[in-house]
Amino acid sequence: MATDCEAWLNANPVEADDLSDSFVSGEEDNAGSVVNKNIKNEINGNWLTSSSNSIHEARLKAKAKRRLRKNSSRDSGRGDSLSDNGDVVRGTSVAPTSPKSKLLDRKSRLGKGRGLPKKGGAGGKGVWGRSGEVYELEEVDQKDPNYDEAQENCVYETVVPPLDERDFEKTVTPIVQEYFEHGDTNEVAELLAELNLGPMRSEVPSLAVSLALEAKASHRELTSRLLADLCGPVLSHSDMENSFDKLLQELPDLVLDTPGAPQLVGQFIARAVSDQILSKSYIDGYKGKVDCPYTRASLDRAAVLLKMSMGGLRIDNQWGTGGGQRPVIQLIKEMNLLLKEYILSGDSKEAERCLRDLEVPHFHHEFVYEAIVMVLESKGEKTLKMVLQLLRSLSASSVITVDQIRRGYERVYMDIAEINIDVPRAYFILEQYVDKSFSMGIIDVKLRDLCPCRGRKRFVSEGDGGVVKLESY
Repeated sequence: MATDCEAWLNANPVEADDLSDSFVSGEEDNAGSVVNKNIKNEINGNWLTSSSNSIHEARLKAKAKRRLRKNSSRDSGRGDSLSDNGDVVRGTSVAPTSPKSKLLDRKSRLGKGRGLPKKGGAGGKGVWGRSGEVYELEEVDQKDPNYDEAQENCVYETVVPPLDERDFEKTVTPIVQEYFEHGDTNEVAELLAELNLGPMRSEVPSLAVSLALEAKASHRELTSRLLADLCGPVLSHSDMENSFDKLLQELPDLVLDTPGAPQLVGQFIARAVSDQILSKSYIDGYKGKVDCPYTRASLDRAAVLLKMSMGGLRIDNQWGTGGGQRPVIQLIKEMNLLLKEYILSGDSKEAERCLRDLEVPHFHHEFVYEAIVMVLESKGEKTLKMVLQLLRSLSASSVITVDQIRRGYERVYMDIAEINIDVPRAYFILEQYVDKSFSMGIIDVKLRDLCPCRGRKRFVSEGDGGVVKLESY
């Protein structure tokens, strides 16, 4: 043993300072000093005399083993080690023996894998399976304790609960109001078919008519078309009759919001009979059974319209065609009739109401154009003053926008050469009219300056040599 330690010390000399750095407690150093002083030592209760060299060698060997054990735990077997015989082994790689190093080692000990996802991407929380995998129908296990034989022949369907009175108005009212915007009856029929109307089916026509009473004439025309298209695919004839019966009963309440409700409901009834939604004997069934004056007035209005239809009146066009759906020629004729009626009556409020009923705000420039042409073709100052008053009132109430007025004046400026062929004084009258329009605040300075002026020839005095001068006024 001593010879092995000497051989190791010769290969790895140990300095005096390194000997002090050990895990031996201070008691060992004190014991060593005592041993140096006393030659006699006690081993297993027996006093022996030995040389100090053997004790010193044992201490060095124990310290060398501790150092090697410490280095092996740090370097994971990449240091020097001692064999069982005490021989020094250099540069040998020893597998790590520390349990702590095994726990912290995250590398695969099997040496397999290329860093791909675990289980091909089919593992982990919230994963439906690897991509491209198709699941087949699972066969029912009859031995399953939860197996129920009655469930094999079950057919599952979506059941829509029927609408009650409160949910009916909240659901159907937006559908009808949206229909007033797009005018597509097929879309309304599809939306109503998706609902389980149940006993509220007969309430659809009465709700649509009550909403149309407060709307425009074009919306009433759309409502009449909607009722004609819904009768058959969605609603039955009995549903229509029950709905109009309810309308006649609610006339006293409808008059509070719409004073002309009896006449309007009568027109809806006449249109329904004309479209074959209601039977021709529907009105005759109320004879002698009506006590309400509003109901009687509504039925009388319907009867009168039906009698007039026999004389050639078209009930299918009683509401008129709204807005941009009308032909341009028809709109121009109605605007000319409106202006002529205003010149005769002088009622600007009625003219404003009629212009609003046309529902063509994008076509108001035609109204301005026809009004100015009427002034140019008229005789006297009356028409000029009345047209200026009408345009000023319409501009102040924003019925006709500034852009539409500007477009109307510019159209007259462009066509003044052709108008002058029929009206020789057209340039002169137009200049007067534009100046007065500017003074009344109907147009601005820029539009006034665009007014064209016709050049005229005139001969000057003899001092000018009879030269013809071009001059504009």
